[in-house]
Amino acid sequence: MAGRNGRTVRDLRRGNRTAVLQRLYFDGPLSRFELGPATGLSSGSVSNVVAELIADGLVEEAGSVDSDGGRPRILLRVAPGSGHMIGVDVGETRVRIGLFDLTLTELARAERPLTRERYEVEGIVGHIRDGIAEVLAEAGIGPERLLGVGIGVPGIVEDTGDLGAVVHGQTIGWDAVPLEKLLRDGTQLPDDVPYFIDNGARTLGQAEMWFGGGRGARNAVVVLFGSGVGACLVTPEVEHGRAVEWGHLTVRVRGRRCRCGALGCLEAYAGAESLLDRWREQGGDVPEGADEETALTAMLAGAYPAEGREADPVAVAVLEETAEYVGAGLSDLINLFQPERILIGGWAGLQLGTRFLPAVRLHAASYSLRHPAHKVTIDLGRLGPDAVTVGAAILPLADFFAHGGRRAEPAPEAPSSSLPTAVAERVPH
Repeated sequence: MAGRNGRTVRDLRRGNRTAVLQRLYFDGPLSRFELGPATGLSSGSVSNVVAELIADGLVEEAGSVDSDGGRPRILLRVAPGSGHMIGVDVGETRVRIGLFDLTLTELARAERPLTRERYEVEGIVGHIRDGIAEVLAEAGIGPERLLGVGIGVPGIVEDTGDLGAVVHGQTIGWDAVPLEKLLRDGTQLPDDVPYFIDNGARTLGQAEMWFGGGRGARNAVVVLFGSGVGACLVTPEVEHGRAVEWGHLTVRVRGRRCRCGALGCLEAYAGAESLLDRWREQGGDVPEGADEETALTAMLAGAYPAEGREADPVAVAVLEETAEYVGAGLSDLINLFQPERILIGGWAGLQLGTRFLPAVRLHAASYSLRHPAHKVTIDLGRLGPDAVTVGAAILPLADFFAHGGRRAEPAPEAPSSSLPTAVAERVPH
């Protein structure tokens, strides 16, 4: 039966379960008495919902606290082992697969290094399949206990219906790759375990907004620096976060050729691949046969040597130029979206780290309008190199919450992958 606003009793019950689960997850442990004002539900509704969640194994008792003159109040929390998620980061140098419990504690991990043919589709699909099987076996978790598998990928993700999620990764040679179908065709997971595939920058933003440097912000941009460059925009109008192809803004007309084929993209100057190419072209001593992470470490060591050693002038010049391009690119985000915070993540962004930030901040301010530039802070993300994997695992978790603590049906709608701001300010205990 539907009410005047079109909501059924089932919708109301699901909403009540969602409200209680979210509060316990982000603010818990809490007593039933505290859950009332925290959720806006009546004491009777709280009791009914809590009883359901305990019966479902989603909520458990977590000790007690004294009350004012009465019996001690029982504290409640989300049961960590009541659900499990897998997060996958299809990165530039490796595929990382993590298995997490409901509180996002990592239980097992698998990594697959990528070679020069790193984005060959069948190879990536095989890495993901094998990694999923490996982490489940290591933790002794049956696949039927999974809430879902979240995957962060480079490129634009489109939900096509019959084929599921299709990835358009122009910079890596993926042209409408039906990744979800390929995974389902060869995986040992039950058919009802959902896949949630999204852009890697968005999963990074998801993690930082829930648990990292973005907590409490209403307007934020989380940028990802790896071989390439991406960003996730969060505003009140786009509160769930949206991946934006920031790396393919033109920063120099008729400039360097980008991996996407165009000229003058930001990625052609700020991505790790192009940064190392410029160092090599100008005579830098790039280690022969080294992967990008190792080569970037060597470049930074040359630009910022140990005391008593001379800096590599070529590395210094390339990094200074890169800092200006990054700052100019951030100024576009500042002028367009006026964020409160900009967070820099990704393996290359974290390697560049605090040495890079002062110059980037100066250039961003100099290229931006004064008013929005004065309101924004630019910092590193707080979750380290695993942030994309954690953010990918959040995708099925967010959908689980949205369904009131029940796994989505096959072929789910896009999950509501952000919680209300007041809730997202909290970190689970």
